[in-house]
Amino acid sequence: MAELSFNGRVVVVTGAGAGLGKSYALLFASRGASVVVNDLGGGRSGDGSSTKAADAVVQEIRSKGGKAVPNYDSVVDGEKIIQTALDNFGRVDVVINNAGILRDRSFARISDNDWNLILDVHLKGAFKVSQAAWPYFRKQNFGRIIVTSSCAGLLGNFGQANYSAAKMALVGLSNTLAIEGRKNNINCNVLVPTAASRLTEDILPPDLYNELKPELIAPVVLWLCHESCNETGSIIESAAGWAAKVQVVRGAGSLLRKSITDIVTPEDVRDKWSAVTDMTNASSPGNIQESTVNLMIRLEGLKNPSNDSKFSEQYSDVFTYGYKEVILYALGIGSSVSINSDLKYLYESHENFSVFPTFGIIPAVISVMSNSAITNAIPNKTFDLSQVLHGEQYLEVLTSLPTEGKLKTECNVVDVLDKGKGAVIIVDADTYDENGNKVLYNQIVTFVVGAGNFNGKNQSTKIKLLANQPSRAPDYSFVDKTLIDQAAIYRLSGDLNPLHIDPNFSILAGHKTPILHGLCSLGFAVRHVLYKYANNNPSLFKAVKVRFTKPVLPGQTLKTDMWHENTRIHFQTSIVETKQTVLTGGYVELHSVQDSTSKLHLNRINADELNSNIIFDGMQDRINADPSLIKKINGIFVYNITKNNKPAATWTADLKTGKVYKGNPKEGIKPDTTLIIEDDDMVDMALGKLNPQVAFLKGKLKVKGNIMLAQKLRSLSMETKL
Repeated sequence: MAELSFNGRVVVVTGAGAGLGKSYALLFASRGASVVVNDLGGGRSGDGSSTKAADAVVQEIRSKGGKAVPNYDSVVDGEKIIQTALDNFGRVDVVINNAGILRDRSFARISDNDWNLILDVHLKGAFKVSQAAWPYFRKQNFGRIIVTSSCAGLLGNFGQANYSAAKMALVGLSNTLAIEGRKNNINCNVLVPTAASRLTEDILPPDLYNELKPELIAPVVLWLCHESCNETGSIIESAAGWAAKVQVVRGAGSLLRKSITDIVTPEDVRDKWSAVTDMTNASSPGNIQESTVNLMIRLEGLKNPSNDSKFSEQYSDVFTYGYKEVILYALGIGSSVSINSDLKYLYESHENFSVFPTFGIIPAVISVMSNSAITNAIPNKTFDLSQVLHGEQYLEVLTSLPTEGKLKTECNVVDVLDKGKGAVIIVDADTYDENGNKVLYNQIVTFVVGAGNFNGKNQSTKIKLLANQPSRAPDYSFVDKTLIDQAAIYRLSGDLNPLHIDPNFSILAGHKTPILHGLCSLGFAVRHVLYKYANNNPSLFKAVKVRFTKPVLPGQTLKTDMWHENTRIHFQTSIVETKQTVLTGGYVELHSVQDSTSKLHLNRINADELNSNIIFDGMQDRINADPSLIKKINGIFVYNITKNNKPAATWTADLKTGKVYKGNPKEGIKPDTTLIIEDDDMVDMALGKLNPQVAFLKGKLKVKGNIMLAQKLRSLSMETKL
């Protein structure tokens, strides 16, 4: 394979006057990098300063034909070190935070000065140098950072409380930089080296000291900093030509109480202590969100305790639910008491109280999110929630779920695909009831951004296929507006990814605001299908498959187009406001079709009609709800709707009799005002996205007749809800 090159890259190495730092600088320079050799030139305790150490390394690099410049600043003045790179080479690509000192004292004898100096050089220095380089990394969409920890940080060491604290703090710093930098291709990793250096020359035994050559660790650092290496957020230990990844692990643990209403006593802890400290089934949470989800799952097991449950106390794959969870999910996907047939999903005492079918996705998703085998599915890759996108979903309901119960889900990674820029993980999830009967089958396909290029296959025969929609106009469509709080409600059903609620986290993931869960949009679409083709009967639902293509923002309006083909209903969902398609290749398989011909109390449009038709339906509903509008407006209006500047439809709003109907005014009725507007512009005005005055001035809205009377329409059309 080709030799790893750093041609054109600029590398900053702190503490590069000797030992590890010198080895890094020499190796980077030999591979074509321009190197800033930083060294204050002090002793290992941080005393004194000298230019000799840095100058000697620079001279050695230049004598071999390499490019390097010295820097003598303290690492707490990180911006000066980075400025040296910019002044001499015009950019910075890699930062190696290697500088360090020792001030070993027993804990009782550590002075404030000993403490502050160690944290300044190791922790604050890494922070200041990395932060100074950060904006340049983001602008060029590339950066590599190494922070140097120690076994003393991971494990502790007598006489090094200050040093150990600083070195462990660097692990937390690196983890966060890896998360925040991921979207800009900024990788950050922790190196835990054991090498012969001026810090260890009189600490390690001579024989061991001679074997711990820095030159054997430097290649590990170069690989972690190369543009082809995707490793980030990792701890890598290396010594004497050996390297290994280190992880924080957590045991399975034990619940200390039997139900959610119980208290915990010291005696409970004592009695469970052996289970609490048992590391037999230890695993490594991939990130803080996964850790939190694991805790929430364990608490689920306390809500409906059962002494004769056939499930063990391993709650990581057990989902317990009752009527509250059923109702909360239905609200999360837009079910409403304003729709009569929805009441059975929202009221526990309803004679037909039912679980909405796509609720069956929830236990599988929770199980997948908490399964370490899945987070470790990609060879030599780690990732966090900001990288994970839900790509496709398949759900098959084998038997209708009861309105309360306990379900156990078994997840298996059936395939991992290398898509270059990312990886695809295909997971099959089988869910069983307490009697061992299989009740649900899910297949969850996730796309992990930035986790590809591991030389894997790119196709699978195990994935459930999407369906091509028929090549004709949709047979029917529904329009449904989501709530601004839709994501906040839906996440309470178990998907606690902060991408959907935390503005700061969503920005890190590349979204200006939190986005709606793809599964929430799927719930909306399946509702629409059941309304039209199953008379909103959940028992007719068999399966659903869909691909998620674009995010939806809470508050946007969803439009689901449907095609009826025997017992399969193809569907595609888009955003009315942006016209972006968000769900594609979708279909719902029904046991039988019951085409609903009665009018549902849901705003909708027929597919062969215009988007603006729903606005006029809404006008009539508003007049019926508030007859006083007739007296307030007291006029007759004609709307000539155009599509692509061609006549498409005519509507009459008779605000003298209170009738809104399609077509021209009835014979003998003369309109007071005529309005001409494009179909999509009419929708935008109703949604509040287009101001009528602005539309008029820009020529998007043309008005004939009594213009002043048209001003009164605002209270009618602009308050119409989709």
